[in-house]
Amino acid sequence: GLLFYYHRYSGMIDARLSGKLVHRESRIFTSPKRILLGEAISLAQISNYLEAAGYSTSPSADATGQIRVEKSSVQIHPSANSYFKGKNALQIEFSRNRISRLQSLDSGDRLISAEIEPELITGLFGRAREKRRPVRYEEFPEMLGKAVLSAEDKRFFNHPGFDAIRILGATWADIRSGEKAQGASTITMQVARSYFFSTRREWRRKVQETLMALILEHRFDKKQIFEFYANEIYLGNRGSFAIHGFGEAAQAYFGKDIRDLNLAQTCFLAGIIRAPNRYSSSDRRPERAAEARDRVLALMMDNHFITEKEAQAAKKTPPLLVSGAHGAGPAGHFVDMIKDDLLDRFSEEELNSRSYRIYTTLDSDLQGAAVSAVDWGLKNVDTQLERTYARWRKEGKDTPLPQAALVALNPRTGEIKALIGGRDYSISQLNHALAQRQPGSAFKPFVYAAAYENALEGTDPVLTPMSTVVDEPTTFFFDGKDYTPENYGQKYYGTVTLRDALVHSLNVATVKVAEAIGYQRAVDFCRRIRLASDIKPTPALALGAYEVAPLDIVAAYTALANSGMRSEPMALVQVVSQGGYVLQDTDVRRRRVLDPRIAYMVTNILEDVMSRGTGAGVGLR
Repeated sequence: GLLFYYHRYSGMIDARLSGKLVHRESRIFTSPKRILLGEAISLAQISNYLEAAGYSTSPSADATGQIRVEKSSVQIHPSANSYFKGKNALQIEFSRNRISRLQSLDSGDRLISAEIEPELITGLFGRAREKRRPVRYEEFPEMLGKAVLSAEDKRFFNHPGFDAIRILGATWADIRSGEKAQGASTITMQVARSYFFSTRREWRRKVQETLMALILEHRFDKKQIFEFYANEIYLGNRGSFAIHGFGEAAQAYFGKDIRDLNLAQTCFLAGIIRAPNRYSSSDRRPERAAEARDRVLALMMDNHFITEKEAQAAKKTPPLLVSGAHGAGPAGHFVDMIKDDLLDRFSEEELNSRSYRIYTTLDSDLQGAAVSAVDWGLKNVDTQLERTYARWRKEGKDTPLPQAALVALNPRTGEIKALIGGRDYSISQLNHALAQRQPGSAFKPFVYAAAYENALEGTDPVLTPMSTVVDEPTTFFFDGKDYTPENYGQKYYGTVTLRDALVHSLNVATVKVAEAIGYQRAVDFCRRIRLASDIKPTPALALGAYEVAPLDIVAAYTALANSGMRSEPMALVQVVSQGGYVLQDTDVRRRRVLDPRIAYMVTNILEDVMSRGTGAGVGLR
């Protein structure tokens, strides 16, 4: 009997945990972080960043590397588990919270810049849409540990896996209420339930949990079991993501590293364990956050972990939960792109069980700047729409919410350095950077590029940036239909150069340029640079009336910025196995689509757009 269950459950433990203290799912990382000599960043910031990336202050076989922190410097020694595969050892010295010296420990050379470990974007992979940020027991804050013990299992470090006192108390309470046993699960029993059994409340499952808990206590020490628990426990949903583990919950609810939580926030996380779904919306129901916090503060006082004075101070400290999306940090749509790409090559089971390290092109600093830029822009648009649709509100109608997309590429490599796919990932996972939309004026530079090719080929009409066109109200006739575009604000400039027509984004003048070279020639040009395949040869094409994905528009622009070489967008760089083997490596793909002289002319004009044309307002922010 018992021997049978011991062997059976031990087999389940070996299959599920395989001796690892954290979940074995694949993890997605940014590109390496670049640091610069003279950069304003502190020793503490670099150390915290590297520890979050898996570096340890002491030797560890599982760590990404080791850091040695001194008073005003840090040595970085990547391990074989790192992005750098044991190379790229650095010494960084600091003065007044700036990098004052960078030195390679491999070559001894002084450096102007260097790369350090990529940043973890998310520990999620798979359709279950769970998020995890594993935390080692040694990294777990002492106060949070005390809060969890107070809330869930204060005798955890003393019992053998089940708590007889709690079981007797809960059983007596249930006999009086006529319900099945509840509320007596120890932390070890919760680990057994989370990893191996269902969550149905029934006596049979309780017996299974207890047997498994005894075997877990025999196989692992208390610190290991607590680490299993701390990284697996379900802590509610944020947007479309299920949050597992305290490391991810700290980010999801407070936007903080687990080590930076205050007492009020610590007690909130410990307090939501029993009913996580009730507290997932605490950013909109602050009274629920206070309820969870205050219950654990009282328990911590009872256990003499904190004083009454500390508890009262924590009650006066609002938890400050972050609101809105928690879609893989600020890069939910980007992570979805990576997921779709990987599922073409790997099975979901493989990605969830093999501990692959997935390196991407994302730049965390640029992604943060992109989030801020889109938020700022949308707030301005929202304000204008509120004024425009004031009458709608009086009639009880909602003001329409505009969407936004932003893509930033390295034009030489095609690497996607930042991507925003919409205003709120938690509300909609539709990636507007990939959706077909009318590009509008963003399409105009390609009309002028096609026109300038006439001059190189000696084709009539020969057009250059100094050629002129008459900008005035005009009706165009095509295929038996008439088309009457208008300039913005119905402002017309008369005779203008093609340079000024593009600088000021003049609609009528641009259609005249397309008409002069022939609409089909403009279409052929766009297909050659792989801009789109369904653009029609009509006057409306000149004003971006045919739908194109924003990512495709940005990719076409790389040909202008890269001397005529188009770079194919790429988001995934490498997939590396737990043993350090490269399972997938993406190469940069470029090909010439445009004469470099044409690329130079159009780029030069677009610089004018930013200095004195329609883009001049960008520098005012």
